[in-house]
Amino acid sequence: MNRISTDVAVIGGGVIGMAIALRLRADGREVVVIEPNEPGSGASYGNAGTIADYAVIPVGTPSVLRNLVSLLLDANSPLSIRASALPTLFPWLMRFTYESLPHRYRQNTRRIAELVSGAGAAWTEFAAQIDASDLLSAKGCLYLYETRKAFKAADADIELRRGHGVAQELLSADEVSRLEPRLPPLEGGGLFFPDAISLGDPGEVMRRLSMSVRRAGVEFIQASAREIARQANGIRIMAAPFEICARAAVISAGARSQRLAAQIGDTVRLDTERGYHVEFDMAEPPIERPVCPTAYGFYLCPMRGRLRVAGLVELGGLAAPGNPRLVKALAANARRVFPDLGEPSRTWLGFRPSMPDSVPIIRPSRGGRDIILAFGHGHIGLTLAPRTAQLVSSILAA
Repeated sequence: MNRISTDVAVIGGGVIGMAIALRLRADGREVVVIEPNEPGSGASYGNAGTIADYAVIPVGTPSVLRNLVSLLLDANSPLSIRASALPTLFPWLMRFTYESLPHRYRQNTRRIAELVSGAGAAWTEFAAQIDASDLLSAKGCLYLYETRKAFKAADADIELRRGHGVAQELLSADEVSRLEPRLPPLEGGGLFFPDAISLGDPGEVMRRLSMSVRRAGVEFIQASAREIARQANGIRIMAAPFEICARAAVISAGARSQRLAAQIGDTVRLDTERGYHVEFDMAEPPIERPVCPTAYGFYLCPMRGRLRVAGLVELGGLAAPGNPRLVKALAANARRVFPDLGEPSRTWLGFRPSMPDSVPIIRPSRGGRDIILAFGHGHIGLTLAPRTAQLVSSILAA
């Protein structure tokens, strides 16, 4: 057994864990990151690449609650569930149902809005720190509404965002066409988020982030953390063939965090959203900014040398294989917008750590500040990486 001693052990090498490690190293702490795979190769790579300061509305809403059964049973729904996973998902779904009630939905929106406020500025600073400013695009994000009825139905969400200070502009169908002339015409209109930032290549950003973390003097331990426990002289983490002894630890292992948190007495309602993307290689994507056709629940994301189509949520755990039907549905929905796309150049499946209230856990463990929980970011992990790092730094410094 190889024994390693350090000040802080960060479990998880996604964008959250690496951002935390970089921040703690800047605080003067000795840090190691425990990650079995290539750093940043999971959901941190496969997302829509949006720094979504506008994403204040949780997944669970009164509207979703009213339509939950039909959403889960509809083969073309943006939210689906594997029947085999129902027994283990049942407690999460019950909590999700409660969090979708009107009073909880409003509270959760407020909590998310507080976290994502200023995300664009934080990422601009963060990108400069990791030498990735050239991969940021400040062209906003666009939601599409096919019909006037659908646009009208979004009024409540628009007002809710406005109440939380989100910058947004209502566009007519003609204004949408002027902003993105290669989109097909639509009857409804668009909602434009002018302050949104997007990444031209999330994978390359993760590579530069990992390089910056290494240059800062952080050691990566390529292993899977299996056990964590408090001892008289600190925290002991077993990650065969390593035994890591640390004064403090941060659990930021994404969708795999629940088991580790339970070992130190923190029971959390974390489960897994299985997210998919397909990509179409092309010299020049047909759009300038991320575009979300709201009727289908996915994003068209222009990236370097390709168009990424990301979205759909499948509740079904970590072990099941990918669902070919969902991959086909994602590609087919993309062709509703751009019929000439052809077959995807590649596909991807990743795992989002999902809380029933869509609010990430960023706090000390119940047993003390020597172990910090930083996971459950769902769809806003990329957005909240710098903010989460700052919060963890403050907790450890208190």
